[in-house]
Amino acid sequence: MKIKNMMSLAAALAFMVAFGENAMETALKPWVDSGELPGAISILYNNGTEEVTCVGYADVATKRPITVNDAFMQCSQTKGFCGVTIAKLVEEGKISLDDPVSKYLPEFRTLWVVSDNTNGTKTLTKAKNVLTVRMVMNHTGGFPFELPAKDRSIPGGGWSGGMPLRSVAATAASMPILFEPGTKSCYSNTGIDIGAAIVEKVTGMKWEVYLKKTVLDPLGMANTTCWPTEEMLKTMVESYHCAKGKPAKYMFQHGWQQRPYNDSHVFASAGAGLWTTAADQLKFYKMLMNLGVGDNGVRILKEETVKSILALGTRPAKLGGYSLGLTAPVKDDENAWFGHGGAWGTNCMVNWHKKQLKLWVVQLEGGPRPWEKARDKAADQFFKQKIDNSSINEYTGRTK
Repeated sequence: MKIKNMMSLAAALAFMVAFGENAMETALKPWVDSGELPGAISILYNNGTEEVTCVGYADVATKRPITVNDAFMQCSQTKGFCGVTIAKLVEEGKISLDDPVSKYLPEFRTLWVVSDNTNGTKTLTKAKNVLTVRMVMNHTGGFPFELPAKDRSIPGGGWSGGMPLRSVAATAASMPILFEPGTKSCYSNTGIDIGAAIVEKVTGMKWEVYLKKTVLDPLGMANTTCWPTEEMLKTMVESYHCAKGKPAKYMFQHGWQQRPYNDSHVFASAGAGLWTTAADQLKFYKMLMNLGVGDNGVRILKEETVKSILALGTRPAKLGGYSLGLTAPVKDDENAWFGHGGAWGTNCMVNWHKKQLKLWVVQLEGGPRPWEKARDKAADQFFKQKIDNSSINEYTGRTK
């Protein structure tokens, strides 16, 4: 590609980035060649410059290349989507984060805490603290990761199996909680599902319907759903188990999200149930990076809403940063990132101050993940480079 005489070196680098010739691909390729990394998608964005890298396969057996339009389970990244629905209702004055959960779901009016558990005998004490909307959304409500009824060892159990969101909430309210609300933290899909049940009570819609109407459709996210279509599943990113120094091993399914993925046993899970594509997920996280405005110009949330309750932790400082279904710093800082990861290794983080984003898609269990240091180094290299686009604009006939 003879371009160095027509544009600056920096502009040539930007031109090459657009064609996928980048440090990220170089960093990941050895692990793809060895079979340890079946396939991965990396999308990096830095204040107007975007680098998309797709390496390896969505399906190793058929050598089907991985692409940004392939469906995958985003698992716990779903929590941030629930957080946005809660934030919308806060913004509209329909709920307050410090409202008692019992204001919307009366079954939570009286809660019992396990104060002692000796030799299998549990002692219960009536909870003194009021359980709030904020607490269920930032994992300080005292609820377990999942309810026993959704145990993955039970056929049809797992994140998207078991029961509707409203039933999850009612069941959780009938069980003793692990600690006094607001005093400790325990990562909990159950708490996020309770938040979604509040959304259903306030809006009169199923949570997933409200999400689609107010977030997914306005952002043009047609391939994000709790029930992937058969057409989507034809291009799904298959799952693999990693082992040190060995090719990753194909997995027919995960215990927490079992086949079939779109039949009547599947219920919406606000804690972990959404499927998506990298192209779709990018739209959601760019909206957060842009403080509530999608790349298509549609405003989903007010700027201050994102800054105050999504990009900043809402827990007491001693319990660390966590906002409404998103990991977030305790203090506002221009170098701070917020976002979320998923169980099978997916992750997306954004920095609204610098307009930066890093998105990563794999579908992997196990470990180790020896490529991560090389990946992070390549990402750092991308964010440090300063690209002058003026020569490319001139070369292609575009103006600034």
